[in-house]
Amino acid sequence: MSKMHKEQRVPFVVANWKINKLQADVMDFLSQVNDKVPDQKVVETGIAAQDLFLADMVRTTAGTPIHVVAENVHWEDGGAYTGETSPKALKDIGATYVLIGHFERRKFFNETDSTVNLKVTAALRNGLRPIIDVDEVMSTYAQFMDAEPSVAQVAAALAGVSVDQIRNVTIAYEPTWAIGSGEAASADQAQKAAHLIRQTLAKLYSPVIAEQVRVLYGGSVTPDNAREIMSQNDIDGVLVGTAALDPKKFLQLIEIARDPTVPEFDIDHI
Repeated sequence: MSKMHKEQRVPFVVANWKINKLQADVMDFLSQVNDKVPDQKVVETGIAAQDLFLADMVRTTAGTPIHVVAENVHWEDGGAYTGETSPKALKDIGATYVLIGHFERRKFFNETDSTVNLKVTAALRNGLRPIIDVDEVMSTYAQFMDAEPSVAQVAAALAGVSVDQIRNVTIAYEPTWAIGSGEAASADQAQKAAHLIRQTLAKLYSPVIAEQVRVLYGGSVTPDNAREIMSQNDIDGVLVGTAALDPKKFLQLIEIARDPTVPEFDIDHI
């Protein structure tokens, strides 16, 4: 995959707050970043938060380039699913993206490849853009993929997703051992995984489509390691946990994504 194609994909930085922050914290964070985030044609920016904050976040970020991201979604538009969140409702309040298939959802809430696929198709059906998480399980998807090395979770998540729909999908590679550990994958490890994901997309769709889909890296991302990771040809941005709880670090990551080759700068001057 060539650097020329990478330059045609807009970098994407997504904060995943998980169940951290209270209402006042959310508003304080947004007050510090709202007027400092670049145009989304330069770098796209998203913040994923708990459902109960999303509507207020949509209102508070109105007129800014920040995308509000849901952390989960159900696969039905409505019905008797107590405690779940409808994709139709997320779209109605103004959410743009939704995280699907995060390792923590698989580990603690028993999500499977099948439910991930149901959620992906439900999100797309309702005009939401899925950010699909896949982990370090790189396997040979022999029966479907003609025994070529592929990422089985990618193929499973995208079952039934059309060529037109895949253009609205982002894939995030998050090795489970790196999430919250303080130890990120090396830039070379992240690049190899991202390249394999892109090869899988090329097999599922076409090489042209594979070059259009953004692939992010997640797992203990910080301003210290993000520059080298985001310089890799097949990596188009980062999905950030702990570091993105700090508005200054979040803004620094956005500046790194804008141009990973720029010299380092003092975070306190942002």
